[in-house]
Amino acid sequence: MYNKTFLPPQNPKTASMVQDLVRNGAVEALRKCLSSRMEFGTAGLRAAMGPGTSCMNDLTIIQTTQGFCCYLEESFADFKDRGVVIGYDARAHPPSGGCSKRFASLAAAVFISRGVPVHLFSDITPTPFVPFTVLHLRLCAGIMVTASHNPKQDNGYKVYWRNGAQIVSPHDKGIAKAIEENLEPWPKSWSAEEALKSPLLNDPYQDIHTQCFMENELLTSTGSEVKIVHTSVHGVGHTFVQSAFKAFDLHPPYAVEEQKDPDPEFPTVKYPNPEEGEGVLTLSFALAEKEGAGVVLANDPDADRLAAAEKEASGRWRVFTGNELGALLGWWMFRCWKDQNCDDAAALKNLYMLSSTVSSKILRAIALKEGFHYEETLTGFKWMGNRAQDLLDQGKTVLFAFEEAIGYMCSPSVLDKDGVSAAAIAGEMISYLAKEGFTLSEQVERIYKEYGYHISKNSYFICHDQQVIRSLFERLRNHGGRGDSYPTECGRFSISAVRDLTTGYDSNQPGNKAVLPTSSSSQMITFTFSNGGVATMRTSGTEPKIKYYTELCAAPGNSDVTHLKKELDDLVNAIVENFFEPEKNKLQPKPE
Repeated sequence: MYNKTFLPPQNPKTASMVQDLVRNGAVEALRKCLSSRMEFGTAGLRAAMGPGTSCMNDLTIIQTTQGFCCYLEESFADFKDRGVVIGYDARAHPPSGGCSKRFASLAAAVFISRGVPVHLFSDITPTPFVPFTVLHLRLCAGIMVTASHNPKQDNGYKVYWRNGAQIVSPHDKGIAKAIEENLEPWPKSWSAEEALKSPLLNDPYQDIHTQCFMENELLTSTGSEVKIVHTSVHGVGHTFVQSAFKAFDLHPPYAVEEQKDPDPEFPTVKYPNPEEGEGVLTLSFALAEKEGAGVVLANDPDADRLAAAEKEASGRWRVFTGNELGALLGWWMFRCWKDQNCDDAAALKNLYMLSSTVSSKILRAIALKEGFHYEETLTGFKWMGNRAQDLLDQGKTVLFAFEEAIGYMCSPSVLDKDGVSAAAIAGEMISYLAKEGFTLSEQVERIYKEYGYHISKNSYFICHDQQVIRSLFERLRNHGGRGDSYPTECGRFSISAVRDLTTGYDSNQPGNKAVLPTSSSSQMITFTFSNGGVATMRTSGTEPKIKYYTELCAAPGNSDVTHLKKELDDLVNAIVENFFEPEKNKLQPKPE
């Protein structure tokens, strides 16, 4: 029987893929493609490109955009005056004919068919250009077609609200409902070529390219000859990082030739994610050795994240963790702000920095000593971006925000992580430190000596069995068989506080009520230990993983790093043995 949910695709390549599956009797593959629909959430959509309702393709992009358009029409009386912005990366999937540019054009056609102005970038852009454009042009929403650093077959549909931040609940549920109510394509939704000629279409590329760098510059640089290597890992970042360094009057970074041009096949890396460390940076290190450069910067393929590495005196390369780079950038941002604001006590009281709850608490330590405000949010920049906007609306200054997954927000003009501006600001910091005679590694050490050592260790276990995951977390909530009774120790380590953001429990708050938002659909418990350790266990929303994030926060003056590292190692081992119980629960450790 005909079901309008499963409309025949107009893309001949996806149609051919389905026909081949039918011809070959690939029932399981057909079921996987057609039996379920991608779930629209606060992160939008992310899935493999291919045929069927469970994949990213022309039809599902049209259906998603129709739902989003209807939701925006209901939300904004002036929607047809303000409009939306749409950007895209360089991803492509030849077998299905899917690619980011095609998806962005179809999304534009949907809005234009309803008389909505669309600011569609004429070429690939970094993800942060979309939230910047939303704020800069006072638009109702933004869409970025990207799968960031996911495997090459994936694509995604990321949504921003009028405040320039990623959407949070209840917008996700409202949009998901509107998608379900608008599955049948509207008459002109397929008319991408016609839409590209519409007077409602505008190309913001040149204006935004210029304005974004002007608003992100911290200082008037005096120029620098420090040699830095940059890789965009076959993504969109090369052109924009070169422009950002030029705007900051910095020596242009040496580009890794094999990786500087966009290539959806990502031929030189197993995973296009600089968070993976040395494996992704091998070619960068080789170029740095050749050119005599001491620092490597790397963006992920949509250029919203930044990684950094430095050659040490021993000749080895040190890849900084996201927390270490967050400490460096946070220190630098405050130093620049302080230079510009001298001893303005009122301005200091209005100053804020943010980080996610699973990130290092180093910003908290800096804030305590320097006198500005620090706040933590739930994991993800959707929370930090929206909280930053709340603070800005109250007349506060939000200077910096970061998450341990190498994401940094260095300007309130982009309320999301921005690897391009972070690269230029890192370049400025590296230049300053070089003139002062310090390396990045030495500066990390200086920060820890002044504000207290913050040593972290993060990893995960793989688990495909949801029942095992539920049982693992429920055992922690019912310690000793008693309801709402959490463990008071873990091996030899005493637990001083527990926060459970699945149930809303927080032993540090009045009435044991958590301040941060809670969600019963995901697992997340944080344990604070008497020795200054903090550990968070949480499930991943997109992968079959139970992640853990641990940090040992020492008071300034406690500089026995060897002892601190051993203490953290012992704490992690105790957590794994007592809380995860990997053998009993058949958990697979993170692959080396």
